[in-house]
Amino acid sequence: MDSDALLEIQNLKTYYPIRGGFFRRVVGNVKAVDDVSFTIKRGETLGLVGESGCGKSTTGRTILRLMKPTDGKVLFEGEDITNLSGARLQKARRDFQMIFQDPYASLNPMQMVGDIISEPILNYEKRDKKELKQYVKNLLKKVGLPEEAYYKYAHEFSGGQRQRIGIARALALNPKLIIADEPVSALDVSVQSQVLNLLKDLQEEFGLTYLFIAHDLSVVKHMSDRIGVMYLGNLVEVASNKDLYQEPLHPYTQALISAIPEPNPKLKKERIVLQGDVPSPANPPTGCPFHTRCPMAQEICSQEKPPLKEVKPGHHVACVLY
Repeated sequence: MDSDALLEIQNLKTYYPIRGGFFRRVVGNVKAVDDVSFTIKRGETLGLVGESGCGKSTTGRTILRLMKPTDGKVLFEGEDITNLSGARLQKARRDFQMIFQDPYASLNPMQMVGDIISEPILNYEKRDKKELKQYVKNLLKKVGLPEEAYYKYAHEFSGGQRQRIGIARALALNPKLIIADEPVSALDVSVQSQVLNLLKDLQEEFGLTYLFIAHDLSVVKHMSDRIGVMYLGNLVEVASNKDLYQEPLHPYTQALISAIPEPNPKLKKERIVLQGDVPSPANPPTGCPFHTRCPMAQEICSQEKPPLKEVKPGHHVACVLY
């Protein structure tokens, strides 16, 4: 494992069984994540982008062990946490937390904000009540909320404020890794930039490492040091922020980049429109998963699945053209 890597994912697979017949036997699998490998270095942000249903969120939840992987390994600081359970898994989870997509569904409506943020801390250690209350109030100020928010309930806040509460809860245990699962997609555009800038400020202050999951390419560009592009449960390209947006290599990445709106209406940009629909992950195509929609597909593309390989320093792509 790379000494600078905080997290290393090796050949990760997460399949959902399809059951049928009178005895509900397994008759197939939905291949939500299919042989994905990547690393995240300490202090960096890796963006994970792709269409809805490509496996981004499942990847994040599998890393956190909110769901059990079908195969592969998850190494955190060199330790294999893939098969941990019980007390050992709970101990490991202190170092990685999640910011959920929906700020409305991810907060307990029956608890005051102070209790929501205090709960993960009390799961791991005993704290003096007065000291804990002040610690939580300081966290609320860090995320841009007043101390009085401690005594209120989640329904008393706007969507952006609720997401700030979720961020404070994720920070409560001083984690090393935060997985942000589309943290601004449910927010108004005017609030999104505020939350994104808050995440960047907190990363600098606390030395955090992010796996930032999103489908908005502009948001990912703003947040990420490196970016991984997913299609049908597979990573098809991984590169630095600059390389990916200036010189995308995979045909799918090129199509995604071409879809980003151009802020200057005088500049014309050729749009790459993909034909057909995304295949079902329950019955993915043989060979390259993208070949059924690829404008540059060759005969070999339907026969062999190209590996993700480094074609330039730090730039990996899974395509027979390289």
